[in-house]
Amino acid sequence: MILARSADCGPGLPFAAVVALRYLRSTRRDSFVRFLSLVACGGLAVGVAALILSLAALTGFQDALKEEILSRTPEVAVDVPPDRDAAEVAVAIAGVEGVLGVRRSVEGRGWILSEGRVRSVLLEGFEGALPESYAEAPSRGPGVYLPERLAASWGLEAGDRVEIASNRPTLTPLGPQPRVLRRPVAGLYRAGRTEQEDRLALPLADAGRLLGPLTERVEVDAGGLERAQRVATRLADVLPEGVTVRTWRELERGLFFALRLEKSVMFVALSLIVGVAALALVADVHLVIAAKRAELGMLGTLGASPSALRRVFLLFGAGLATVGGGVGLALGLSGAHLLDRYRLLRLPPRVYFLDHVPFTVRLADVAVILLVSLGLSLACAVWAAGRAAALTPVEALRR
Repeated sequence: MILARSADCGPGLPFAAVVALRYLRSTRRDSFVRFLSLVACGGLAVGVAALILSLAALTGFQDALKEEILSRTPEVAVDVPPDRDAAEVAVAIAGVEGVLGVRRSVEGRGWILSEGRVRSVLLEGFEGALPESYAEAPSRGPGVYLPERLAASWGLEAGDRVEIASNRPTLTPLGPQPRVLRRPVAGLYRAGRTEQEDRLALPLADAGRLLGPLTERVEVDAGGLERAQRVATRLADVLPEGVTVRTWRELERGLFFALRLEKSVMFVALSLIVGVAALALVADVHLVIAAKRAELGMLGTLGASPSALRRVFLLFGAGLATVGGGVGLALGLSGAHLLDRYRLLRLPPRVYFLDHVPFTVRLADVAVILLVSLGLSLACAVWAAGRAAALTPVEALRR
């Protein structure tokens, strides 16, 4: 009976492959088996597609977030303690191989005051022109720069004078006195999409008067994120003790760890869909074994060994897993491409830092998804195929 159908399945196929293909092409009498097989394939396809789409969306968001944050993060940062001369350290850094530029800066807390209004801001003193991390500023000469949203809410424009106060008072014989500077606004800049706090940029000399002796930072341009580690290693060998050298990876280590953890938790949670589909595959294989019990007993009496019957249902489960995984792969990749290209999922720009959901598919993520999906499915198929190998011909024919 089986050999008579072998020509339909293809010439030269092994016995186990012929029988497995026959069971995959169920007849009308096995409509329930066919339905359950479709459910198992559909569950795997949905699981794989959901994993691809979810990880692609999460990767797109994370890439956009990292790009936004790294645009304001120095490639290499050298922290100089107050007891060291930051100007001398900057000169020494500029002479190191691979260093394309240096910039001294200092940060501290303070307030901005204008016509009785007060706002807490992050003060950042800079040397020379306005740093590139302050985006879309019409001019970049030395001076005080405010974020556009703060200037718009207070009605300030370039040329208006504001007062800047530090949270570090000056001790005098009359007691602590506030450090306050009155300066004109040199220009406005557009704050980053992820910034939740107002930053005020001012010349390094003014920041030194307001903030006093603090740990000063020398920002190093290494010519790219990938070259930063090599430059940082050279700097650590030539700089004096007490000076700390950190790359952008170390500066944003907490962020990168949180993003990796978020992606791992998302992957594990969505893998449960694939796990449920794999259990449906087990149920399908068991149902086929129950429906074909008499046929399996006949095959056993004709000389089919238990290992051959095990291979039959292992190939049967592998075929279902391959079809389901392939369909899910096609759905996930095509869906991610269309959603990203045409920006079909829109977001309110006033709430999020993006106006649409980006989808970024990485080959490594797809490989891991297929490996986990097919691995779980094949493991369940191996366990279910053991039932067929445990059948004896006599017991199967009795039923």
